[in-house]
Amino acid sequence: MALQKYLSFITIMICFVVCYSSTLQEDPLSLIVEDSPYINDGTFIKQSKDHVLGLRRFDKSGEISLNSFKTFNVDDFGAQGDGKNDDTQAFNKVWEAACSWKGTAIVLAQKNYLLKPITFSGPCKSNIEVQISGTLDASNNPSDYNEDPTHWLMFDSIQKLTVKGGGTINGNGNIWWQNSCKKNKKLPCKNAPTALTFYKCNNLVVKDLTIKDGQQIHFTIQDSSNVIVSGLTVTAPEDSPNTDGIHVTNTQNIRISSSTIGTGDDCISIVDGSKNLKATDITCGPGHGISIGSLGEGGSKEFVSGITVNGAKFSGTTNGVRIKTWQGGSGSASNIKFHNIQMDNVTNPIIIDQNYCDQQTPCQKQKSAVQIRNVLYQNIKGTSASDVAMQFDCSQNFPCQGIVLQNINLQLEGGGEAKASCNNVKLSYRGNVSPRCSYIEEMHEIGSNRFIV
Repeated sequence: MALQKYLSFITIMICFVVCYSSTLQEDPLSLIVEDSPYINDGTFIKQSKDHVLGLRRFDKSGEISLNSFKTFNVDDFGAQGDGKNDDTQAFNKVWEAACSWKGTAIVLAQKNYLLKPITFSGPCKSNIEVQISGTLDASNNPSDYNEDPTHWLMFDSIQKLTVKGGGTINGNGNIWWQNSCKKNKKLPCKNAPTALTFYKCNNLVVKDLTIKDGQQIHFTIQDSSNVIVSGLTVTAPEDSPNTDGIHVTNTQNIRISSSTIGTGDDCISIVDGSKNLKATDITCGPGHGISIGSLGEGGSKEFVSGITVNGAKFSGTTNGVRIKTWQGGSGSASNIKFHNIQMDNVTNPIIIDQNYCDQQTPCQKQKSAVQIRNVLYQNIKGTSASDVAMQFDCSQNFPCQGIVLQNINLQLEGGGEAKASCNNVKLSYRGNVSPRCSYIEEMHEIGSNRFIV
C-alpha cells in the first residue's frame, strides 16, 4: 500500500514538472487570437486594445519579429466631414502622423471632406494604405490653386502605397471647363489642376474608386514603377475639355484592369517614357479612345514601348485605338498590341496619325518624325460611325513599319462596308481582314501574308 502511494506521488511530480517546463517555452499557437482569420505562411496577427495590430512572423532563425498596423482616422485629427468646411489641415495632420509611424499605417476617410490643393509627401517610415470610403470634394475657388495651378491631390515620393476603399474623388471641374480656351476660343489657354496625381510612387496599388469631374486630367501616374490599377470608374461629361481618364507618363511596369472610363478626352493616354503597360477589361465611352501619344511635340525625342491592350469595349467614342505623333519629333512608339476589342459606333476605330496637330494655327510640314513600328491589331470587330474605319496617315520620311492586321471585321454603323485609308505604311494581313487598303502601289505576296509598301 505504501509502495502504491509512493508511485502515485512520483507520477504526479513528473506530470507537474513536464507541464511547468512546457509553459517556459512560448507556444506559437498562443499568439493567435481566438477565431482569427489572419493565418498565412507562419504569420499571425493579433489586435490590441489601442487599435494597433501586431504582426508577428517567424524569420529563418526561428526568432519572432514584430511589425505593427495602426489606424489613423482623419476625423480624429479635426476633420468635420460635412462637405462644407475646409478639412485640408486635418488631412495634413493625419498624413504627418501616418507617414511617421514605424509600421503599416491605415488612413481612414469615411465622410464627405472639402479639400484645397494638398500634397502627401514621402518618403515615409511606414507602408501606408489610404481607405477612402467617403467623398473627397475639390474646392472650386480658383484662387485656392494660385500656388500650384496644376495639381489638386498629389502623392509624392511614396513607396508601397495603396489607395482604395470604394469612395469618390470629385474634382468639381465645371468652373475650369467654363474658362477653357477649348470651350471659349476668346480665352487664353491655361492649365487646370489634375485631380489625382501619383509622382515617383513605386509599388503602388490604386483600386475600387470613383473619380469624377476632374478639373482637367482625372488621374496621372508619373515617374513611377510597378503599379497596379483596378476597379476604377472615371466619369465626366462628353464635352468637358482635356479631361483624360488615366494618364501615364514615364512609368514602367503598370497594369490597368477592370475599369470603366467615360470622359471628354482620352480614356487612357500613354506618353513619353512609358514601358511595359498592359490594359485589360477596359470599357471606354464617351471619350477619345485609348491613345499612345501625342509624342514628339516641339521637336522632342520621346519613346513608348511594350504596350498591350487586351480586352476592351469602345462605345460612341471619337477614336478607338490611336497612336498620334507630331511632325518634327523623333524617337519611337514600338512593340504595341491591340487585341480582342469591340467597337460600337466609333468614329475612328483604328488610327495612326503621324501628322497630329492640336493647335489653333496650322502645323508646318517637317522632315523628321517619331518612328512607329511593330504594331499588332488582332481580333477587332464592330461598327464605325465614319466611312473610314481604319486610317494610317504615316510619315513619308519615316513610314510606319511592321503593322500587322489579323482577324479584323469593321462595318459601317447601320450596315454597309467601311473603308480603309493607308499612306506610307508597311502593312501585312493575316486571316480575314475587312476593310482593306486599296493600293495602286506595288504589292508583294509572301506566303499567306500580303505586304504593302
